[in-house]
Formats: sequence, C-alpha cells, structure tokens
Amino acid sequence: MKSVKIIIIVLLHLSGNIGNACSMYKITKNGKTFVGCNHDAWLTTPHIWFEIGSLNAPYGAAFTGARYDGKNGYAPQSGMNEYGLVFSRLASYHPKIENSEIESRIKITNPTFYLKDILHNCKTVEDVKKYIEKYDQSYFIEDVLIYIEKSGKYIVVEPYKIIEGNDASYVLSNFCPSITSKEDAKRLDRYKNGVDFLKNNYESNLEFCKKVSDTMHVCRDKIGDGTLLTSIWDNTNGTVNLYFYHKYDKTIQFNIKEELAKGNHIIKVDSLFPKNKEFEKLASYKIPQNNDSIRFFLLFSGLFFLMSSCYFFINYFKTKNINKYNFIKLLLVPFGFILFFYMFVLNTNINIFYFPAPYKDSNRLLISLTSYIPFVLLILIMPLLAINYKIIYQKHWNKLATILLIFNNLLYLILIGFFVYWRFYFNF
Repeated sequence: MKSVKIIIIVLLHLSGNIGNACSMYKITKNGKTFVGCNHDAWLTTPHIWFEIGSLNAPYGAAFTGARYDGKNGYAPQSGMNEYGLVFSRLASYHPKIENSEIESRIKITNPTFYLKDILHNCKTVEDVKKYIEKYDQSYFIEDVLIYIEKSGKYIVVEPYKIIEGNDASYVLSNFCPSITSKEDAKRLDRYKNGVDFLKNNYESNLEFCKKVSDTMHVCRDKIGDGTLLTSIWDNTNGTVNLYFYHKYDKTIQFNIKEELAKGNHIIKVDSLFPKNKEFEKLASYKIPQNNDSIRFFLLFSGLFFLMSSCYFFINYFKTKNINKYNFIKLLLVPFGFILFFYMFVLNTNINIFYFPAPYKDSNRLLISLTSYIPFVLLILIMPLLAINYKIIYQKHWNKLATILLIFNNLLYLILIGFFVYWRFYFNF
C-alpha cells in the first residue's frame, strides 16, 4: 500500500496541471477608475451573482466565476462590492518557501468563502491588507490576487508578499511580480499586449476599456477556446459590463446597488447573450475532465494495461521456450506501463486537449514526450492485430494470455478513436 501511494505522488508531480490563465488591467484617470478582467478558462458555466450584506459581513457584492465549488457555490474569479472595491484572481506560479511568520497565521480552510468574505468586509485596499495579514496566504500558492479601490490604489497579494501601488494604469497576468522580471512577464502575450496598448495613452471610459480587453483576449486555434468571460468594473459608478466568449460587439450591464436591492440571486451568463456557435462547440467537446464516462474508461484502461503487463512479464519467462510470438509479450510489458502512465496524464492534465498536437509542456519534458504515444500506437496497431489473429487461430498462447491480448488490442482501437476525436494526430 505504501509503494502505491509513492507511485501516485510521483505521478501527480509529473503530470501537474496549469490552472486557468487570466489577465486584468486597471485604469485611473480624471477621478474615474475602471478594472477589466479576462477570465480565460475551459469551463462552460460562467455566472454572475449578487450577495447582499449580513450582520457579520455588512457589504453587498457582485461576483463572476465559472468553477462550481459544491456547497460553497461558484468560486469567485472577479468581483466588486458596493463601495467600489474590485478584486481579480489569476493563476500564477510561486515556489514554496519556509516562512514561519506567515505559516503561524490563521489557516484558510474555505477559499471560496474567504475570497467573498473580503469584499463583504472591506472598503479599501488598506482594509484588505489588514484582513489578509491575519491569514496564511500561502494557501494560494498557485494564485496571485489583486484588489483595487475606487481611488485607483491597489495591492497585489502573492502567497508570501503584498505589493502596494497607485499607478494610473496597471496590467497583471499569470505571474507574481516580486519574482518575475518585466522581460519574463512580456513573454506572456496577453500581458505584453495590454502593456503595449496602454503605453502611450489611456482613457477611463467603457469604450476604451473594451478595446483593451479585446487586445488582451485569447482565442486558441484548436477548439476556439480562450477568454470565456470579460468583466469591466466601473468602480466610480458601481456598474459592471459583461462580454461573453471573446465577442465584444454586445454587452450586458448591471448596476451593483440595483441588483443587490433584489436580494441574493445568480444569473447564468451565456443565457444573456445570443447563441454563440464557438461556445456551443466548446460546450460539446468531451474530455475526461468534463465527462465521467471517459474519465472512468481511461482509468480502467490504465489499470488494465498495468495488470496485463505484470501478467505478460511473468508469463514470458514461464513459456519463452514453448510459445510462438512470445517476444510480443516483451513489447507489451513496457508499452503497458507507458500507457498506464499516459492514461493518468490524460486524466490530470487538461491542457493536452486544448493546445495543438503534439502537446509541449515547457516545464516537464516527460509530459511532452507522452504526446508521441498516440503516434506509436497508430504505427503498432496493424502489426499487433495481424499477430493477434495468428495467435487466436493457431492457438500459440494459453487462453488467459490470448484474452488479455485481445482486450489490449480492443482498448488500443478505442483509444485511437479518442485520439482522432481529440486531434492528437493533427494540428488544426
């Protein structure tokens, strides 16, 4: 049991997943502040909801998000309260460091509640700073948070540091500013596009902000996915404009105080906009992360490959001087272990299904190499089927070994079908 746990931990490390990529900017000019947030995600359930204040959390707030967090509702990706305090959450990387002072603070056990509670209790970024400094913010080791108040002041909250600022314009994407140089940050296209667009001139109005959001949005070639939802928050007037699935020709505006007057309520964003064929394509795209049947099939296949490899390894030495085509078992043993790992990778790394094939992971060479497994399988399938036919009709192997070979080949064929559907063999 201990060895199994070790294997799982190693696999989790090797197949680590990148969180949702996002970007944001803020503009303050002529006494007005606007904050634009692009939520770049493969989720298909974007929502906006409004929560009134309570005795212990007095300020009402609006939030947008698309990831369902069970009994906590949807996890907030951005939001603004009735005092014009805006926040945005962006995926980032920060190495874990030992910091006894931070680790001694209150532990965060419910991140969805925690993020919402800040807007329900704070008016300014100074209030936010005091609130956050009570907690062990290293819980958000894979996130960077930013809070912007009506005056234009902001704080960037990293896992181990809070950065204060008051620039008239500011852009942030998937990195922690304290450990990322400007040169490295500009390797992110969405960030570079935003910085370059705001370099010479900027205006604090909705029309200009729409252009900034459009400039920073993402639309990937493979499935047409990218910026799921754009929200532009007007801190001064207390409104938010939504743009759905990187289309900027139509918007829906909400007045925060007017919506809070209606009480707590939630709205499905895509229901507010005309039918979007690109979004429908994304919503109908089936992968293990959004389809339990596919997930369980891959898990079953991986375990089957693992067990049959163990059997073929033992059986080879028992029958190596008796059975014809016994060398095939030596091929199936390592290939089974490789496919076992690959099934795990497919179940844990969503990026593979949306980026061009063969998928490249800039941080993990082993994950990149697994992208060539579908090609190897495609090359081997015809010879394996031919040998499978001869073994069955000439009865070279014992019954169990033959059945395992048949099921392996059947699973290979089904997997090839999935690989074609997921476009693992072509780049368009």
